Amino acid sequence: QVRLVESGGGLVQAGDSLTLSCGASGPYFSHCDIGWFRQTPEKERDFVAHITSEGVPDAVGGRFTISRENAKNMVYLRMKLLTPEDTAVYYCACRLKSGGYRFTDHLAYEYWGQGTQVTVSP
Repeated sequence: QVRLVESGGGLVQAGDSLTLSCGASGPYFSHCDIGWFRQTPEKERDFVAHITSEGVPDAVGGRFTISRENAKNMVYLRMKLLTPEDTAVYYCACRLKSGGYRFTDHLAYEYWGQGTQVTVSP
């Protein structure tokens, strides 16, 4: 089992940068592909970024950067040039098993954190 805890959210202004952290416990973290998703009350959970267990990253657009430190059981999401449209609850998730869903689909992930709120003011 993998337990995930997000941190680093908060209230920032448009144009600011913010780094979210995803801390994990459990013996399988190094085997996890990790995804970051975000959700607002009006939308489904949207894909933001992904990094494989080997450290190969993939992110939407050029403003988000994902990285990991397996030795610390940590994954980071660096976000820059934030806009109010980035306001959401951000979740990290672990995928251990390859299944029928692409890594951009939230259904591909077995374990989720509780989320951290990011609010961007104009």
